[in-house]
Amino acid sequence: MTERTDARPGLTLAAVAVVQFMVSLDLAVVNVALPRVADGLGFDAAGLTWVIHAYALTFGGLLLLGGKAADRYGRKRVLLAGLALFGAASLLGGLAQEPGHRVAARAAQGIGAAALAPAALALLAETFPAGRARVRAFGVWSATNAAGGAFGVLIGGILTEYASWRWVMFVNVPMVAVVLLLARRGIASGRPAAPAGRPDVLGGVLATAGMTLLVFGVVRTDRHAWTSAATLSTLAAAVALLAAFLYVERTTTREPLVRLGLFANRFVAGANAFNLLAGAAMTAAFYFMSLYVQHALGKGPAAAGLMFLPLSLAVVAGSVFAVKLGYRLTPLTLLIGGGLLTAAGLAWFGQIDAGGSFTGDVLGPSLVIGVGFGLCLGPIVATATTGVAPHETGTASGLLNSSRQIGASLGLAALGTAANHRTGRSTTPEALTDGYALGLTLGAGLVVSAVLIAVAVLPRGGAPARTEHDDHHEDSSSTTPLTAGGR
Repeated sequence: MTERTDARPGLTLAAVAVVQFMVSLDLAVVNVALPRVADGLGFDAAGLTWVIHAYALTFGGLLLLGGKAADRYGRKRVLLAGLALFGAASLLGGLAQEPGHRVAARAAQGIGAAALAPAALALLAETFPAGRARVRAFGVWSATNAAGGAFGVLIGGILTEYASWRWVMFVNVPMVAVVLLLARRGIASGRPAAPAGRPDVLGGVLATAGMTLLVFGVVRTDRHAWTSAATLSTLAAAVALLAAFLYVERTTTREPLVRLGLFANRFVAGANAFNLLAGAAMTAAFYFMSLYVQHALGKGPAAAGLMFLPLSLAVVAGSVFAVKLGYRLTPLTLLIGGGLLTAAGLAWFGQIDAGGSFTGDVLGPSLVIGVGFGLCLGPIVATATTGVAPHETGTASGLLNSSRQIGASLGLAALGTAANHRTGRSTTPEALTDGYALGLTLGAGLVVSAVLIAVAVLPRGGAPARTEHDDHHEDSSSTTPLTAGGR
């Protein structure tokens, strides 16, 4: 147990709340700025997706390693290191002069987030171990998580239009400064919670490198055919790295990132498969609709951010409905219903045309998708930790977030490539819209596939769904976060 003699719970809660708001904000704030980023730095259509890939791959690939490092080396120490890297990367990303600079900064941000997010939530669980104080603390955490995501697109639009696209990166710097001040004054320097085990750094590097090469190979098919030597060699290298990751996880003498036997649990396997496909579809949808609103409908970044606000608020509303329904319906039922609603909304989005309107082409589908996806969030978390031993609950939770981030990158790579193939070299609103519509329609297919996997893999029985909120209150053993990536 970590000794804590100088902790100030109020300041710890404030620090963790700002961290969660910042991480959640960062996942959303960049989307609306993408067209201006492309114009400012000279990104092409395929290269622009790496602004998202770079963050999602490093965040998702290293999240489990970050949680284990926090246990091994001390939560405060890892939190401060992650914050320093995240803040420096945000500053450098805002100052970027070349596409490669921006992508590298986003990758560094993801590494920092993978360290600070699990450390922050572990500190919160440790500082508020039980009782009403714990309920209030996690209520604040949940509220800041939702607020960061809900208002990220709006803030991103306002900053992009009235300041500069660079400010979607710069905005993190003052928040990092505030958290560093709060952490220094309010978080105790306790002993590591798990000093005996050494994190499996090699496994984390192999997994991240393998996924990055896989995405790179898919994205480059707009220039190199699937059967070309360049594509086949890249994909073969990716498979080799991922196979090496599996071998290391089975044989390492260090603490593995994830025990592979965990996937024998049907709840874990089904929830993560659902999460990966849903994350793929939702990330691609945000990407395509941000470009559609600005390129086809001709809206500015601020107006685009405002147009996305109903979707974010609908996700919050869907999460509330899940709480109300969760004690009468099983998680599987909610996943099926929420997934089908989400797929229907994406299919509706797939009907966009260059002469569309906000009401008919954006607002209606946004509300359907938001409510549907919100219905899925709590049941996914409840399902992913069902039947898991208490000492592995944190790992199962972190795995869920990793699958969402990795799915986001893989989905955007595949759907973005398909959209680019449909668009070709044309830059007319009509051609671009055809590409976006195809990507959104394929996203609907991914969510339908997720529902079918859930039906095939997840057991029919089980208790009514617990929500993410309930899991935090009931399980004090979890030390790996359900981050903003879980939105």
